[in-house]
Amino acid sequence: METFSYVANAHGNYIESLYQAYKQDPQSVDTSWQRFFEGFEFALQYHSNGMASTDTESVLSSKELNVYQLIHAYRSRGHLKAKTNPVRERKDRRAILELEYFNLSEEDLDKEFNIGAEIGIGRAKLRDIIAALQKIYTSSIGFEYMYIREPEILQWFKEKVEYESIHFNPDIEYKKRILQKLNEAVVFENFLHTKYLGQKRFSLEGGETTIPALDAIINRLADLEAKEIIIGMAHRGRLNVLANIMGKTYEQIFSEFEGAVIPDSTMGDGDVKYHMGFASQIKTPAGKEVNLRLAPNPSHLEAVDPVVEGYARAQIDEEFFDKKYVVPVLIHGDAAIAGQGIVYEVAQMSQLEGFTTGGTIHFVINNQVGFTTDFDDARSSIYCTDVAKVIDAPVLHVNGDDPEAVVFCAQIAAEFRQKFHRDIFIDMVCYRRHGHNETDEPKFTQPKLYNLIAKHPNPREVYIEKLKQQGSLDAKLAEQMEQEFKKLLNDRFNEVKQKPLPYTYLQLEKDWMKLRKATEKDFEQSPETGVSPEVIEKVGKALCTVPEGFKPLKQIKKLLAERERMFFQDKVLDWASAELLAYGSILLEEKIVRLTGQDVRRGTFSHRHAVLHDSETNEPYFSLNHIVPDQKQQLRIYNSLLSEYGVLGFEFGYSMANPNALVLWEAQFGDFANGAQVMIDQFISATESKWQQMNGLVMLLPHGYEGQGPEHSSARLERFLQLCAELNMVVCNITKAANFFHVLRRQLAWEFRKPLIIMTPKSLLRRQEVASPVEDFVNGRFLEVLDDPYADPKKVTTVLLCSGKIALDLQAYQQEHERKDVAIVRLEQLYPFPHKQLEAVLAKYPKAHLRWVQEEPRNMGAYTYIVTNYKPVEGISRKASASPATGYYKVHVKEQQEIVEKAFAPVK
Repeated sequence: METFSYVANAHGNYIESLYQAYKQDPQSVDTSWQRFFEGFEFALQYHSNGMASTDTESVLSSKELNVYQLIHAYRSRGHLKAKTNPVRERKDRRAILELEYFNLSEEDLDKEFNIGAEIGIGRAKLRDIIAALQKIYTSSIGFEYMYIREPEILQWFKEKVEYESIHFNPDIEYKKRILQKLNEAVVFENFLHTKYLGQKRFSLEGGETTIPALDAIINRLADLEAKEIIIGMAHRGRLNVLANIMGKTYEQIFSEFEGAVIPDSTMGDGDVKYHMGFASQIKTPAGKEVNLRLAPNPSHLEAVDPVVEGYARAQIDEEFFDKKYVVPVLIHGDAAIAGQGIVYEVAQMSQLEGFTTGGTIHFVINNQVGFTTDFDDARSSIYCTDVAKVIDAPVLHVNGDDPEAVVFCAQIAAEFRQKFHRDIFIDMVCYRRHGHNETDEPKFTQPKLYNLIAKHPNPREVYIEKLKQQGSLDAKLAEQMEQEFKKLLNDRFNEVKQKPLPYTYLQLEKDWMKLRKATEKDFEQSPETGVSPEVIEKVGKALCTVPEGFKPLKQIKKLLAERERMFFQDKVLDWASAELLAYGSILLEEKIVRLTGQDVRRGTFSHRHAVLHDSETNEPYFSLNHIVPDQKQQLRIYNSLLSEYGVLGFEFGYSMANPNALVLWEAQFGDFANGAQVMIDQFISATESKWQQMNGLVMLLPHGYEGQGPEHSSARLERFLQLCAELNMVVCNITKAANFFHVLRRQLAWEFRKPLIIMTPKSLLRRQEVASPVEDFVNGRFLEVLDDPYADPKKVTTVLLCSGKIALDLQAYQQEHERKDVAIVRLEQLYPFPHKQLEAVLAKYPKAHLRWVQEEPRNMGAYTYIVTNYKPVEGISRKASASPATGYYKVHVKEQQEIVEKAFAPVK
């Protein structure tokens, strides 16, 4: 017989000698043996009133060790045999739990073993030890947790599993609560299925136990001091959750279903009925008030996950100030959690300083099929939740037809989250009674499975039968609840009115309500955003100063000297100084500034240096946190994990929660933003139109053609411009430091919020032409269009309209060749298009020929947008191309030179 346990076949004398060596010096034996002996001694001391003094010869016999290994195997692999599937037999995953694998036999079943103490039953017969292990580990719940590497967490979880799971028995009132929530879930689905036959609703039928599970999570979290629970939801079951967890009235839901509620045209287009967000305030059975918030989410599965996390972090930072009060709950489908990479990105965020939210409860509605795809074709891992192992998060696989087991898992998850502030996963295995939607025929692809499902009672019926058999629910009570069930259903058919839950707005929500929608007129001139000389002096001083004893690198000493010269001698600020001045001035106004992205503290191009490091200790120094004594707001700047999709989604969620925060995400190169395209398409560009929520997120995207090849040239300006409509966001390509300063301050100065997309410079960061005098920061506002101070209006025959870095290339040629007959006019803001501002400038050149000049290929950049949204102009650019840029520097230089020369060529 093949063996799977090196301990099982180890010689007793050898083990005894190892144990004696361990007692003298634990480090003298292999770490695996150290762990074994530690666990063995702990079990004896903890469970057996001094049994540790028992003679080691009897305690550490090879049979004792074999039984210990059997226990360890159940802990590690029992989940593979747990009865978690309600509709079909599980695959044989070779759990290897049979006696022969541990050198045990049926002859040993009636022998007593001290190691029974390890699972809390004291000295016991082997058959009783096995019975206890089977009850704990192979019943309705499969526990996965032995990979957890922190001993105190592992021990806590083990005790919960091995003691509380077998003693969990809700009282009659709690059983009624479970049944009530199942009633509500089933009633709702039956009602919709009858009243809206054939309409897509992504029903919860087969997974109705989700409702008592969420109810239990919320109630237990509220007992443990949670005040706000933020839910990100799969589309399946969303309507049921809205009705039976969030307290949205049937009337509201049905009105949306029937199209009676048409969004006000000023609110945009809206989204399908099961995608919109919702907030409510409920009172738990224990009398605790808790806020529930369901995030808006698109059909792009799992995209909502980082948005929920970002929203939660903003609430922790500014509304509740402690992560125990705010809990994210993410509800997944099994195919989505396994298939979508964003789940991994969010998992890797979970314990990072800039992104942690104190742990997330993940609840998987595992209906064993994704659209029409069987799980065998949907993943390579055994479980859809195997991503949990990356962050040592425990997983509880549970049978959806056993509501009490599901509720136990829900309570454990809530307790674990609040105690350890770590992620935990519940994988509720259930089924999907209908197809992917209610018009789909699932038997086309899964005839065998759906024959089983057709005959299978729903979870409510299963639970009632179980309660009757247990005697927990006598026949009279069962009949009473059945009548209540029918009355509830009948009331909904007769449209009996429900009373909406009361709701008290949080402070951040009140702040959002002070804002208004933007109008076309708002974009005709930007508001004043200058700051006083005193603010500039204070921020400048902070940026030039390091604390006593701080030892900067030689290059940083030089940087500090340059900053001092710029602020206090030349009084001309470069791009980085202007940016940091904007942040510092906002911090002094006691508003949040949060900036994340890969290497943002230093900046990809070593320009920002918002955080300095001691050359000997590596200790960081945040210059902008020391502008004034007792500064109330600190700069929240975090180098992020190497993720675009997840981090951008997180920052969108953060900005969605707090209107008083300047929230920025910077791509390492603008080209890399395409890794976050889902967030841009589904949330950022459509936040008002689809979700009817404003958002002031800023995206900083380094952009410019400098011969660095197709991966490091283009932030895909054309894609953002193509997404622009209905004043949905602002797109800028800025070439002046003061303009960058003003555009950042404008984000919070406006009486509304808009996402801001900025094509930021690379080579221009240190060029003198980009720098601005200090007076431009004291007076003024963001200028959407910059006129040409060099050209002579009386001589101008050609106006070169352009945006971004190409303007400086054109300017260099203009001045070198003294071409005062050609004016270079820069569009610093491309959308909303600055018609009024541009016409005011062009009025100086009434007879001039207009050319649009860009360094991007003709099918990219702003060319198509300009000719579509403005008057006919001649286009000067690279030829249309499949790739954004050449990979050869010499070719780049030649192309750039040709663009500039064509721009200044005589008009034909």
